[in-house]
Formats: sequence, structure tokens, C-alpha cells
Amino acid sequence: MNADLQQLIAGEKPYILVGCDELPPEAVLLPGSFNPFHAGHDALLRAAEKTSGRMGLLELSVVNVDKPPLNPSEVRRRLMQFNGDYCAVLTCAPTFIEKAKLFPGFWFAMGYDTALRLLSPHYHADVPAMLTHFRSMGTRFIVAGRLHNGLFQGVAQLNIPPGYEDLFIPIPEEVFREDISSTLLRNKGV
Repeated sequence: MNADLQQLIAGEKPYILVGCDELPPEAVLLPGSFNPFHAGHDALLRAAEKTSGRMGLLELSVVNVDKPPLNPSEVRRRLMQFNGDYCAVLTCAPTFIEKAKLFPGFWFAMGYDTALRLLSPHYHADVPAMLTHFRSMGTRFIVAGRLHNGLFQGVAQLNIPPGYEDLFIPIPEEVFREDISSTLLRNKGV
């Protein structure tokens, strides 16, 4: 794993599979920092599989837009949380565009809060052009509702540019609702 991880960081490998031998032809990826991995991640992955009809994989990027890069020991620590129960893919793709380029045709599972950031001009200067690019790569987004500003919000509350609504597939609240986050768990010292 150490040599593979160094090759990934050096750009010599596009990704590393952990817990499985090959990528399925169609998948739904749940990207995350998994610090810590919790029951909400598992439930979201299962709900995304059910909603999409695709195999679910966890995706951990060693490089993140908003956080410092992970060192090899931290990557190993986070992977150990999966106990070999999940197929995971390690990348150095911090943005969804970079992830979609690595895995064309794959879909992504996310919570409402992540979908808000995806559609934010703060992260993407030209949101319609970005969504057109996603469409050309066969990328879609499975979105779970989340508590946001005290209200449970989902796809219906997103500001999706007209003509791109089909790229966002809602997970019904009765299929998935977990009012938990890694940040909340870290703040509680769990």
C-alpha cells in the first residue's frame, strides 16, 4: 500500500482500489473525508445504491479543496475504519470535475450541503458550463436531504440552473434521513 500511495500522490497512478479488485462498469461513488466514518455514511451509500440501482463505493481523496492533503498514516487510519467491509477508491481528485474525469459515467452520492457547494459560484465560476461538462461525461448526482439552517432540505430546495434538473436525483426522506455529521461527531469528541 505504501508504494501504491506514493505513486498516487506522485501522479503515477490515477487511483487505488481498496477492498475490491476492479471497478464495476457502473457505480455510485460516495466521496468523503470520513473523519470519522459513521453510520450516516453507510446509510447514505446504501440509499444511493437503492435509488440508483448501481454498486456503491466510498471515495477518499488524499487532496481536498478546503483541507490540507492527508499524509499516508492518516490515509491508512481512515481506511481502517471500513474494516474491509466496503469497496473504496483512493484518489488525488479534490473536485467533482476531477473525480468525474477519472470515472466517466459514474454517479455521485452526496448530502444537500455538498450539493449546495457543488452549485455555488464560489467553487465554480460558470455553474451551467460545469453542469454541461458533467452531462457530457454521464455524471449524475444522488442527493440526500439534510438539516440545513434548522430545516430539512433536499433537491427541491437547490438552486439548479434550468435545464439541468435531471442531473440531480433525490433520495426520498423515507429512504434516507440521518441527522448526523462527521463534524458534529468530532466536536463531541467521538
